[in-house]
Amino acid sequence: MSTAAAETRAGPFAFFARDFTASIVVFLVAMPLCMGIAIASGVPPEKGLVTGIIGGIVVGLFAGSPLQVSGPAAGLAVIVFEFVRENGLEALGPVLLLAGVIQLVAGALKMGGLFRAISPAVVHGMLAGIGALIVIGQFHILFDAKPMSSGLENIAMMPARVLGLDLSSVSATEMALGLGLLTIGVMLGWEKLRPKSMALVPGALLGVVAATAVAWSMGLGVARIEVPASIGSAFALPTSMEWFAPLANPGLIVAAVAIAFIASAETLLSAAAVDRMHDGVRTEYNKELRAQGIGNFLCGMVGALPMTGVIVRSSANVQAGAKTRLSTILHGAWILGFIALLPWLLREVPMAALGGVLVVTGWRLVSLKHVQHLLKAHGYLPAAIWAVTFILVVTTDLLTGVLVGLGLSLVELLPHGRNLGLKVHEHEDEAGPRLELHGAATFLGLTRLNAVLERQPADRPVHLDLDRVRAMDHTTAETLSEWISRRRQRGHQDRVTGPASILKPLPLAT
Repeated sequence: MSTAAAETRAGPFAFFARDFTASIVVFLVAMPLCMGIAIASGVPPEKGLVTGIIGGIVVGLFAGSPLQVSGPAAGLAVIVFEFVRENGLEALGPVLLLAGVIQLVAGALKMGGLFRAISPAVVHGMLAGIGALIVIGQFHILFDAKPMSSGLENIAMMPARVLGLDLSSVSATEMALGLGLLTIGVMLGWEKLRPKSMALVPGALLGVVAATAVAWSMGLGVARIEVPASIGSAFALPTSMEWFAPLANPGLIVAAVAIAFIASAETLLSAAAVDRMHDGVRTEYNKELRAQGIGNFLCGMVGALPMTGVIVRSSANVQAGAKTRLSTILHGAWILGFIALLPWLLREVPMAALGGVLVVTGWRLVSLKHVQHLLKAHGYLPAAIWAVTFILVVTTDLLTGVLVGLGLSLVELLPHGRNLGLKVHEHEDEAGPRLELHGAATFLGLTRLNAVLERQPADRPVHLDLDRVRAMDHTTAETLSEWISRRRQRGHQDRVTGPASILKPLPLAT
């Protein structure tokens, strides 16, 4: 009997016990990240906590990916920081409300599949660029200083921060740096040395607790986070129609579209990754998009940060044994209870400690494994798309990097000219279903291909026939590789056939 079947027969209490414990793990992971991402976004930390509450309680209730956890994401920190610097915090609410409406409409129009067709090279290049910007921005927070207004300025100021240290007389700057380095050291050390029995205890939490304990016990005069005395003041509802005035600015409408686009892409890619971690309910992508729209609409109404589905918290949720959406909902309730009852404790946390958490978080987004995989499996062009997207995000801005990356993705289509059509025929053979693909398998036909792949039976082997595929871009190859891998991990004996040139980027195809 499978684990899922056994738990189903055991009744709802088996689910409740696992969801309850998983929710506590996710809560402990989410707390420092919610506050740290808010600070990296240039807004008060309680704004990130409010987004975590809405992402847990509200989005968790309506999510199309039950085990995915939503909240403030590092992937949007840079764009929010630049937006707030240029337009002010008061303009973020109406723009985020509009972004939520865009997501709701996109979900209602069943556009979830379109976001899944975005080039992985663009997405991972964007995330790597964001990670680099977070690292070089939070580097200054480690010194109790404010980040500069651009990535290049932050890089230029880094040597001055280091050369400005005076180790002969320990000032607030040196103390803050020590607390930040302590946080980073505890995080990395715990993840390498922790016993298996405590694998679910988050290193970020321990790092922040260690730095806070040192700062409190020694009475260090370093900057600490500011939290309102009442949770009610963290929810800033509109007071007049003038609140909507920013929406008359075309430039801010473009910002809303950019936030909706990036948040949706990151959410749906995260949901696909979460699906690979468990064998439970699969994601309903359009439903998830609508749930994110509701969440961002509400975040805009109360002046909080934008949200996405977040892979770090989601993976912690799955690894902790969550089985239903109750875990996600409860984690939001724990955040609400904590900031309502213990705001004084949050005020003891040094800013440098959260900067240390985000330096590690940002560094992990700059994953060279992705570009190495693209180069090895798909050649120079996808790797070049990753590199160009990364460089432009760091040196110019997020939107420019993404748009240029998407434009370069079209280069993969040029060799095929007018023959870009892809046909997918479904046959029922004696051995099981056979999917026969004809034409050029590119991201242009990926939405329909995904729909066909996802309705294949879970109890019978599938023959994926690629004999008549003339060409395949890296976006489709990555999608097929993930689908094949996911099914084989569940024990399916699927067959994949086709020319060697087509099968080459599919390492699991035999």
